[in-house]
Formats: sequence, structure tokens, C-alpha cells
Amino acid sequence: MTRDRSSKTPRPIPPQTQVVSPGPSPRAVRTADGQILHAPADWVLVPPGDPGLTRRIKAAGPTWTVQEKRGRKTFSQGVWALGANVEAARAALAAERATPQYASRREADARRREVEQADYVAEFHHAVLSYLAFHPQHARLADELAKAVADHATPVGSGTVARTERIPVEQRAEAAVIAWMRHKTTAYDTMAIPRVKGKRREIRRLLAGRSKALLGAYRAGRVVDPAACPLQRALGERAPM
Repeated sequence: MTRDRSSKTPRPIPPQTQVVSPGPSPRAVRTADGQILHAPADWVLVPPGDPGLTRRIKAAGPTWTVQEKRGRKTFSQGVWALGANVEAARAALAAERATPQYASRREADARRREVEQADYVAEFHHAVLSYLAFHPQHARLADELAKAVADHATPVGSGTVARTERIPVEQRAEAAVIAWMRHKTTAYDTMAIPRVKGKRREIRRLLAGRSKALLGAYRAGRVVDPAACPLQRALGERAPM
């Protein structure tokens, strides 16, 4: 007797590795084409924050990498993966991190990052000074401003334009100076800006123009009244005359 194969329950399609976005419920995700998927019962969501663990889990595959876009930025919401793979990866990673070799490597990496950071801060400080190009009589003010901008913009994880590699360091320096002056020498942070498309950008352009005009006075070597200068007030000192 011939068996009717059409009556068999179709075998579920195994999960495929892919990047997804959060779904409508805690164990649901949304694919790039809008399909809603539900995490298998034996899968767990591993939160972001441990790149070493995430790499191991992804290598064991398959996984769903959950990402959420907010404005221009994309934020990680974790990785869905088979629970057994996650536990195995955690155990292997814990064993590796308990070795003296791992500790030595971590110390060497930390020293290397410290040197790289110090080099970049010095490079950025120089780039800011080059952008400012103040007249020699305002050299001290230029150095103080460059230090203030670099201290604010260069820390790792600051998320400022100084940390991006998409544009040359000269452009980063200019953008960082204008941003610092916008927040420190204008009323931008307390402005009630209408929620109209393009209005905030318009205000920023206006304030940038004022900041550049002020910088131009120092480039030309003009005498600037310290009491009336928002830049000198922000830095908390008088520029040498």
C-alpha cells in the first residue's frame, strides 16, 4: 500500500543566521523584509557588552543579531542563539580568561591603547591649533581652547565627532571646535527650538557663523574685550594682549 506523503507534517525550517530588529513581543524579531519570527524555545537572548562572548556564540551559529535604529545611530539589543551554544561559549571563555597568559595579554593591550590614545589626543590638539590659527598675541588663548576642546572630544566612547574615522582629522578638529563653542559660548542648550524640520540645523548654522566670526577676530590679532568675549568667559581666563 502506498503511503500518502502529503499528510505528513512539514518539518520546520531551521533558523538562519541574520540581522534582525526587535519584534512585537519579547521573543519575537522582525526580519529585513518585515517577517515576524519567534525565537525557538531552546534559544536565549544574550545581551550586548561582551564582544568576546558574542564572537564565540556567532561562530557556533546560527544566531539572530538584534539591532535597533534610532535616528542615524544603530544600537545592539543582543544576540539570540541556542542556549547550549551560549553556555558552552561562556564556559570556554571563562576558562581562557582564568589563565595567566590572558591576564598578560590584557595588560599589554591596555598599555597599547593608552599609548594610542595619548598619541591621538596630541594629534587632535595640534589639528585644533592648526584650525584656530590665532595671531601669535593670542597664542595662549588658542592653546587653552585647543586643550578644552580636546579634553571634551577625544575620550574613548565619548561619541563625539573627534572619535569618528569617516572624515580627516582636520575636519574633525573644525567640527569639534564649532560644537564646543555652540554649547559653551551660546545659549543653544537652553533655546526653545520649534520642532520644525530643518529648524535645528538652521539654528546651528547661524550659531556656527557667529563662532567663526569670533575666531576670525583672534586670527586677525584684534584686541578683544575679555569681559565681553563669550569665548574668554567660557575658558575662565583673559587672553594675553
